[in-house]
Order: sequence, then C-alpha cells, then structure tokens
Amino acid sequence: MERVKIKLMKIISIILFTVSTVIHLYASLKSNKRLRNISKPFILISLMGLYWSCADPVRATVMLALFFSWLGDVLLIPDGVKWFTAGGISFMVSHFFFILSYLYNIDFSRINTLMIIILAVFFFVIVSIIFSKLRPYLPKALFYPMYLYLLINGAMNCFAIFRYLSDPSLAGIVTVIGAVLFFISDSSLFFVRFNKNSRMKTHFIVMLTYSIGEFLIVLGLILK
Repeated sequence: MERVKIKLMKIISIILFTVSTVIHLYASLKSNKRLRNISKPFILISLMGLYWSCADPVRATVMLALFFSWLGDVLLIPDGVKWFTAGGISFMVSHFFFILSYLYNIDFSRINTLMIIILAVFFFVIVSIIFSKLRPYLPKALFYPMYLYLLINGAMNCFAIFRYLSDPSLAGIVTVIGAVLFFISDSSLFFVRFNKNSRMKTHFIVMLTYSIGEFLIVLGLILK
C-alpha cells in the first residue's frame, strides 16, 4: 500500500511539474502576468514531491533547498525592491542548502587543487563581466548584494562540478547541467528586470532555464 502511495505521488509530481511549467512558459511568452503568478508556485511544489517520492535516502538539505527556492519564487511575484530583495535572500539560502547537499558526495582528495582555483576564478570573472554590463541599470543599493548573490550561485555551480569530478557519473553531469542553467536563469533575470534595452523582453528564457535547471538538479540528486 505504501509503495502504491509513493508511486502515485511520483506520477502526480511529474504531471504537475510538466503542466505547471508548460502553462508558466506560455504565460511568460505572452507576458500574461496573472497566469504566470498562478502557475509559478506549483513548479517547485511538484519538484519537492518528486524528490520526496523518488530519493533514497531523502535528505533534509535537498528538501530545504527546494523549499527556499519555492519561497523565493513566491516572494518575487509582487513588484517592488523589498520583495525582490526578500526573494533574492531566499534563493541565496537555497544555494547554500544545495551546496550542503552536494557535499555528501564530494571527496576533495580526488580533486586537483588547481582545478578548484580555476573554477573559482572562472565564475568570479564571469560574474564580474555580467555586472559590468548591468552597472548602468542597477540601483546603487542593489548592485553589491546582487553581485554577492550571483557569486554564491557560482559557488553552488563550483560544488556541483566538484561533486562530478570527485565521482564522475551520469548523476553528477546531470546536476552540473542543472546548476549551470540555474546560473543562466539568474543572470537573464537581472537583465529582464533592470535593463529595459535588453533583447530579452519576457521571462520566457529566465523560466525555461530555471525550470529545467531545478528539475535536472533534483534528477541528479535522485540518481545518486
């Protein structure tokens, strides 16, 4: 009976993720704010259900990472700098819990120290370039907090890569791809929100990379 319930939970979670993501992407493409706001919270709720029903063991750090991602989604729905800041803080906490989740499968003795340094420098340079492009458009009060946030996202990416380098596997590479997509999503969001001259006029790319990224991170953690 318990197996049936878990299998049903898995099926419901996959269906809910697919339907809510497709609806949200359609709403983003059409700039339908109301439909975006309604569908957005269900994306992470479905991923929490998917992880809970598939992972063995179910780690609290992963559930917390997904919860704070969900909370960040909800906090970003209203307009205003305060809501944007609160959502950013929630996602920052989410990244820390993802890092803790990756640490379970990282053996730093198997990773070249030079590679650690190269990855850290790489993400620092990438984030610095992104913010050099954003500087003219960002409120001064948000520049350094957002810069720090994207650095932490970069750190989350580094630890995902460390996990793969420590034990190369399909699970590791899937999680790395998900983490990179999450980084692309956040970077895109900053341009959509603040650079009105940006080619990205809608949240479609932001949410496409975000939804797939979060799904792949969860899938990689389940596979491991």
